Amino acid sequence: MRRKSVRVNDKMQRGYTYELVAPTGRNFAPDFEPELTPAEMLRLGVFGGKYMTDCRREFPKSWFQRAKLSPSGSDPAQNYFGVSASQPLSIWRKKGWIYRDDPRGWFQWYCRYYMGRRLEDEDARQIKRWKQIRRHVAQLKRNCEAHDLGCRRRQRQALLHWAYDSRKI
Repeated sequence: MRRKSVRVNDKMQRGYTYELVAPTGRNFAPDFEPELTPAEMLRLGVFGGKYMTDCRREFPKSWFQRAKLSPSGSDPAQNYFGVSASQPLSIWRKKGWIYRDDPRGWFQWYCRYYMGRRLEDEDARQIKRWKQIRRHVAQLKRNCEAHDLGCRRRQRQALLHWAYDSRKI
């Protein structure tokens, strides 16, 4: 695969450049098996539709076809389960969840990883965080009837934010 450089200039990053070293959507770490692609997540409705409104040029146009976006601000109605399941970015920063290369957090990391960027240490950290969210799957299975999408909607929405397809639980 021929390497490609991506230069980012958006509201949260200016002059940031990264390389795509893996084919899009392939060659993931063996222990990282997300159930949804970034495009699927955007179509379903995540992060109140606000997350990716100013950085669309960085990613394929196809990701934004039928994406549920809310450029004027977060709107929980844009989320698949119609509820807010996010904390403010200020909380993410305070808890140390934000890495300097991905100031928008996990989903930005996942989008770039999906596109083919690899950062060994950061990839390991984010994949570890992704695996820790799996505990919510067990909670849904323990507390909800199978496929009862009305049960624990906030928890289901949070799982969607982490590329787990909680509609199947």
